[in-house]
Amino acid sequence: MYGRIKKSNYALSSHSVIESSEKKMEPNYDRAFGVYGICMRDNKMLVIRKNRGPYIHRFDLPGGQLEHGETLTAAMKREFVEETGFEINIVSQAGTTDFQYPCKWKEFTHVHHIAVFYYVDIAGGELLSNPVQFEGQDSLEALWIAPQDLNINNASPLVLKAVESLSLLSWPYESQIYDDWELKPSEQ
Repeated sequence: MYGRIKKSNYALSSHSVIESSEKKMEPNYDRAFGVYGICMRDNKMLVIRKNRGPYIHRFDLPGGQLEHGETLTAAMKREFVEETGFEINIVSQAGTTDFQYPCKWKEFTHVHHIAVFYYVDIAGGELLSNPVQFEGQDSLEALWIAPQDLNINNASPLVLKAVESLSLLSWPYESQIYDDWELKPSEQ
């Protein structure tokens, strides 16, 4: 489906080319920016199960894109309530990073996801096992999962970065570039 990606210095430049047996073309990136919360309780991470987008049928962190005129922290609090049912207190900003990977998504060939992470605590509310569905809602359910049960086969790059951060003294700010990314088929 995709050819090999030429990379130098572990970064994919805007001038990188995808090689295919038929022709060379420049990647067409969907740039997404969002805020995401890392919430731990009893050695488990709060995640959502995605119902659409590049992370469909994977676990993801609660969070998402900002609405017009919305601040980072207001978006974090809104997204958390919508996707998990929990009101939160933001403890601190964990860090910022980005991810790039090939993915046929809409009219794009690649995704460039820029993410700001926050450590959060629950202030109130109840876990939503079935969030209200509306235009823009991409969470099927919120649940607690042990970090050791999250991996490349069932989780988004956001979750993988959050799990990695749990064992480090400082935020792993390095960009993560995946050579391939699989849209997961519907689970039976």
